[in-house]
Amino acid sequence: MPDALGQVIALVGAESTGKSTLAAALADQLAEATGLRCTWVPEALRSWCDEHQRTPLQHEQAQIVRLQSTAIEAARETHDVVLADTTPLMTAVYHWQVFASNELDAAALQWHGQHCSLTLLTGLDLPWVADGLQREGPHVREPVDARLRHLLLQGGLDFVVIRGQGTARVDAALDAISPLLRDHKAGRKPGLFTRLTLRDAEAPAWPWLCDCDSPECEHALRQPASMQGAGRR
Repeated sequence: MPDALGQVIALVGAESTGKSTLAAALADQLAEATGLRCTWVPEALRSWCDEHQRTPLQHEQAQIVRLQSTAIEAARETHDVVLADTTPLMTAVYHWQVFASNELDAAALQWHGQHCSLTLLTGLDLPWVADGLQREGPHVREPVDARLRHLLLQGGLDFVVIRGQGTARVDAALDAISPLLRDHKAGRKPGLFTRLTLRDAEAPAWPWLCDCDSPECEHALRQPASMQGAGRR
């Protein structure tokens, strides 16, 4: 379980699924809506590739893990909410995808479980867009998405799939995050939580956990603790 430092909300997902754009938008909107100290931590891999003008070799993947985890942990010390544009879990997934190695999986899952209060998995409903050295092509998105889901389930880590275009994607993420922050004592402002109360009142009483990828049907966070983990996340 995460400790008493700032809450970390992890954004993970295949390439070109809007993680960076979403993280920045959420940090701004959450700060405005709640009065909490919010920030987002960019993807360490992007900075590394820009600096070295290439992608990391297999033995350099551990360095990416250290850079990402260190940046997130530092942000937690001075903020209430940290939006993490990927975690070591994404490095582990690409380590498997590119080098056919699962040697980073166990440590990445352990770190993720200890530090992240919520995991948002960005869906594949956005068009693939080229972006420098990091992106291989649209053909890798489905296997990366499948591997992420496999590891999250293997680690017993609940996640919410975020879909939608433009503001709808941000709104879906805010709906998923709101229950996590509902009881936060620092700097509460009513906007986000009023929205959540109204949404809860209008929502049907779901008798099961859906197995689709719509954020409207991903209700794991709203289930009693005894039901979390029952069925597909």
